[in-house]
Order: sequence, then C-alpha cells, then structure tokens
Amino acid sequence: MIENSDIVYSCYHRVSRKGENFVAQHTISYQMSGSFILADNKDKYMANPGDFHLIRKNQLVKFAKIPPTNGTCESMNIYLSDENLKNFAHEYQLKSEHVTKTNALVKIDVNSVLENFIASLRTLLASNLNKKSLIDLKIKELLLILLQSKPELKNILFDFSEPHKIDLEAFMNQNYRYNVNLERFAHLTGRSLATFKRDFEKVFQTSPHQWMLKKRLDEAHYLLKEEKKSASDIFVDLGFEDLSHFSHAFKKQFGYSPKSLTKI
Repeated sequence: MIENSDIVYSCYHRVSRKGENFVAQHTISYQMSGSFILADNKDKYMANPGDFHLIRKNQLVKFAKIPPTNGTCESMNIYLSDENLKNFAHEYQLKSEHVTKTNALVKIDVNSVLENFIASLRTLLASNLNKKSLIDLKIKELLLILLQSKPELKNILFDFSEPHKIDLEAFMNQNYRYNVNLERFAHLTGRSLATFKRDFEKVFQTSPHQWMLKKRLDEAHYLLKEEKKSASDIFVDLGFEDLSHFSHAFKKQFGYSPKSLTKI
C-alpha cells in the first residue's frame, strides 16, 4: 500500500468488507483492477477497472472490495478535505450556486488527461519526492481537470453547508445498521450530540445504544431463523465489530447462541 495523508493506493488479494461507514470528506476514487461495491440505504453501486468516481461526503455507506480470480483489487483514493477545497474556492473565486442532490457515487468520465494524471500521481507517490507541497499541487491539478471536464461538480465540491435538521425516526430506521458513533448520527440529522440524545429518547423512549442493539439483534434473529443465514454472513452488515462481539450480544439478548438457530 502506498499512502499519503490525502492519497491512498490500496491493493487487496482477498475480499474485504470492512471500512469506514461514514464518508467524512469528498473522495475521488479510481479503480485499477478488481471491483468496488458501495451501498447506501437506497442503492448499490459498482466500480470496475478504469472507472473514476466521486464519493460524496456526509454519506453512510457500506462497501466491499473484490479482487478478480487469481488477481488483486487495486484502487487509488484521493481525499478532498474541506480545508483544501475552501482554499481552492477562495483562490479561483468559486462557490456552489445551489444544493445538488445526486447519488452517493458520482461517475466521472475518464479521458486521456485523467489517465495521464493518475500515472503521474502514482510515480510521485512511489518516489522520494512524495512531499506534502507536491501532493497539494497534484490535488489542485486534479480539481482543475475535473471542473473543466465536469463543471457541475462545482455545486457538489464547494457546498460547505451543514446538514439540516431532518426527521429522526425515519433516518434511524433506515440507518441503524451502520457502525458509526453517535456524533456521526447527530451530525447527519442536523443536531448537536446533546440534542440528538434528547430527541432520540423522546421519539423511541430509550437510549440510542439500547435501541440500535435491539434492532440489529432482532433482524439477526430473523435472518438466522427464517432466511437460514450464517452468523459470519450477517454480522458485518448489521454493524457489529466482529463475530465474537455479535455472538456474545446475541446470546445475552436471547439466551442461546446464533449457531443454535442454524441447527433448527
């Protein structure tokens, strides 16, 4: 793996389904080999070799990286911090003109300029010239290329508004499977942490932790008993850290292990 604070080149030999479920900053992703699958609570998206995408910030997502048979899954992710974007917007006098609603994954058509950019970026990362000042210039170069080839990205990249207050009950019923902390949930619902906790208990008459754990375990019970799934197939998708954590919580809730349901 080649890594910089703003840019990560990754290579996976086996299927990987773990990763940050909250996208904190806009990310440009270039798929070199294998497949990348990203899912939010509405849709599922796939990136194949040669695909170039913008993954929007302030998203709750689940993803999988799938290598081809006897091959590797390679990708390049370029993280666009608000600081870099604000500096760029100030320098070039850019601002978002309106809020643009798009999918979590925005496809960007690849041209020869972008292909050459990726090649030069990989060379820089692999060299001893991999310095922050040069990386900052490469990110600025990428932004100029993107705005020339896809001008509508301006309204996404330079929208620095905070999420507005939304319906808490509907949001949580859609997103309880995501393994993120309460601060993330509060931010995405347009609330401070204290207000989120207060509003949550008014709506659900229990704490966020207790409610989410019960929702996840009830769904797990259904999937194990009715859908004949195995615990190893479902624990990640239901927001548990690992299989042992899931099994312990399940047994504490129901009085028997997940395995006992698969034998019925």
